[in-house]
Amino acid sequence: MRVVVVGAGPAGVRAAEKLVAAGLSPIWVDEAPDGGGRIYQRPPPGLERDARTLYGFEAKRAEALHATLDALKPRSEWRPETFVWHIRPGARELHVLHRGRQERISYDAAILCTGAMDRVIPVRGWTLPGVTTLGAAQIALKAQGCGIGRRVVFLGTGPLLWLVAYQYAKAGADVAAVLDTTSFATKVAAVPGLLRGGATFAKGLYFIAWLRRRGIRIAEGITPLEIQGDANGITAVTWRDAAGRDCREVCDAVGIGWGLRPEAQLADLAGVPFRHDRLQQNWVPVRDGAGRTPVAGIYLAGDGAGIGGAEVAELAGTRAALALLEDAGHRVDAAEAARLEGRLAGQARFRAALERAFPFPAALARALADDVILCRCEGLRVGELRAAARADAATGPAPEMNRAKAFTRVGMGRCQGRVCGAAAAEVLAAELGCDVAEIGRLRGQPPVKPIPIPAAVNAP
Repeated sequence: MRVVVVGAGPAGVRAAEKLVAAGLSPIWVDEAPDGGGRIYQRPPPGLERDARTLYGFEAKRAEALHATLDALKPRSEWRPETFVWHIRPGARELHVLHRGRQERISYDAAILCTGAMDRVIPVRGWTLPGVTTLGAAQIALKAQGCGIGRRVVFLGTGPLLWLVAYQYAKAGADVAAVLDTTSFATKVAAVPGLLRGGATFAKGLYFIAWLRRRGIRIAEGITPLEIQGDANGITAVTWRDAAGRDCREVCDAVGIGWGLRPEAQLADLAGVPFRHDRLQQNWVPVRDGAGRTPVAGIYLAGDGAGIGGAEVAELAGTRAALALLEDAGHRVDAAEAARLEGRLAGQARFRAALERAFPFPAALARALADDVILCRCEGLRVGELRAAARADAATGPAPEMNRAKAFTRVGMGRCQGRVCGAAAAEVLAAELGCDVAEIGRLRGQPPVKPIPIPAAVNAP
């Protein structure tokens, strides 16, 4: 049986581990030079940093995952630096770019562990040099041993906001401020559910307390106003605090992010249907509790199937592999499968509390000024999308996201709406006076990320 595992983060490692234990040798691909995913990303050769420095409280988990990864490489067809840019479910075939060379990989079954990326709300000035996502700021620190600036402001909401701010400050960076758009009261109201998280919740409280003890400026329940600067870089961030006062902090770099969204383009191209998760405010591919999708031979695990975090990803990777093995006729341990599903259900309840504690601030997106750039790839401003939504039938209305894309080019650039899509949907829904779930989602198109033109031309 020819099985492919796409991704070598926490979900991919555990999926491959279970497949290898069952006697299979899966083809295992990852876009990066090595595995670990974003959360446990390894630095490149020559950049020596100990695990405690790189991963903090997660050092032991990271080391255990890396050890498993290394042990599995010779027992699988390990293919790093391999980017899957298209999938043909009917032919059961992946189109990949391996170190610049175009290849095809056939499969009988595939487990997609494609991870997540930052969810962004545009802010005036967010396209200036020196603005990155929180995930990019974290990659710079872990994989390159550097910060995104000399004096950094972190802006957004969610657990990653506080984690990255802590990691930067712990590494010796000058963190000028942490600006959270979620109010303190909203977080307090979610505490009963957050207590289900045990040590995970305790670590989050520690990060916040640690930052406060060091006198780092912290503001909650804020409304971002502008990232100031010019083509030479950033000079400051301005915001309105919970009391309605305008504030300003001098800085030369800003990390932004409002939670995460699944990197589910491959699932989309594979024909997996999607549903709108109202709590997470994300479109997620449909799957059952074991990771099976309605498309035969396609299984999902990790944040690419719905945001859950690293621990959930490991559990889901193992469970998806068990589902694949069972469907292929292998005997599996029913008790182990039940235990995994029980733990996943418990983690889902904690995740629900996290989403209530750090909700996606749709109101910020809906209130964006007309002149703010919405789609940076196409240089499209918010007002242009609103105008398309208001247009009458003769000039071309935009009643849903893909129609809006046709009329305005929103989401037609290099990122295919992965960056602007969430905010664009809120703007469109507000203008049309409907729920964001009615707006739909931008459909995936190959290649899921840009590839060199010669590679596309020479595709077999």
